[in-house]
Amino acid sequence: MNFIPEKILGFGLMRLPRLDDGTIDVPQTSEMVDRFMEAGGTYFDTAFAYEGSEEAIRKALVERYPRESYTLTTKLIAFGEGKNEETTKQEIYTSLERTGAGYFDYYLLHALQRSNYKNYKKFGLWEYVKELKEKGLIRHYGFSFHADPDLLEELLEAHPDVEFVQLQINYADWENPGVSGRKNWEICKKHGKPVIVMEPVKGGILADPIDSVKAVFDREGSASYASWAVRFAASQDNILSVLSGMSSLAQMEDNLSYMKDFVPLSAHEMEVIKEAQQALDEDKSIQCTSCHYCTKGCPMGIPIPEIFNVENRKKGSPEFRTLREYSIVTQGKGKAGECIECGQCESACPQHLPIIRLLAECAKNFEK
Repeated sequence: MNFIPEKILGFGLMRLPRLDDGTIDVPQTSEMVDRFMEAGGTYFDTAFAYEGSEEAIRKALVERYPRESYTLTTKLIAFGEGKNEETTKQEIYTSLERTGAGYFDYYLLHALQRSNYKNYKKFGLWEYVKELKEKGLIRHYGFSFHADPDLLEELLEAHPDVEFVQLQINYADWENPGVSGRKNWEICKKHGKPVIVMEPVKGGILADPIDSVKAVFDREGSASYASWAVRFAASQDNILSVLSGMSSLAQMEDNLSYMKDFVPLSAHEMEVIKEAQQALDEDKSIQCTSCHYCTKGCPMGIPIPEIFNVENRKKGSPEFRTLREYSIVTQGKGKAGECIECGQCESACPQHLPIIRLLAECAKNFEK
């Protein structure tokens, strides 16, 4: 199979820059697209569920560049409020209308995990993507995955025609049993399925890691912390593209500085990564990637990722500042102590975090 991307770096469109009113900053996004294309990048990744992203990329990319000059990916999501077979199968037509792309080079069944994977079979979506390919609406199909190796093995055995898999791979989760980055990567390799990497900097956590991790990398020079994370993912074999969810032109420039002419990590640099992994293992921070899947169905409107971010960043910060930050992120929203333990957040969490317990701990820390 002839995959289109020629560069390993992919432009993830989940976290595009936003204006003060919450809308996507299309002019800045257009500048980022221009720099990416100038550097030889081709791969753009959005999704039906990324608010405003598909419309923004129409303006920033589709209406400004020849269709054959780039690769556009989007995703179909079969879980959440109001989802059934009819509404789910309609998503691609909505995505085509939003983007104006005419077709998608890659189409993914989105975020398969234990709590939702049966929906994709129930709605007949494995067969549906084949029909879409026959109609010329998509070129290749696969799925993104947030679960255990046993389920991945089961899915690839049941659907051997899948062309690629999107996995969460980063140095923090390479051996993390809650994510199983290495094991899932090995299963894809065994089945001959190329991997698209998501979350190489774990939702930004590895772009601004804890101080003990920074100290490891600081000894090696001035390269950005994000560069270590992205290059780690890109240095594995069987990788089709490594997505970076860039939110500013500065982040784009940083990524291009080391990925335009990508050089895999050396043996010494891999040893440095191992030191960083050890430093992370000694830390007890909440490993939340701020994907916000947990908040979409929360009946109490609790801003879970924002609360966890305050918890993670309280180390070394004066108590008054931490409490002020907590007050800001929960203003007009639910507080951690208002959790009714319905469990929907835990079933939606790609990181499989014990959210109910963690919210209870945050309530003790912040609601005094």
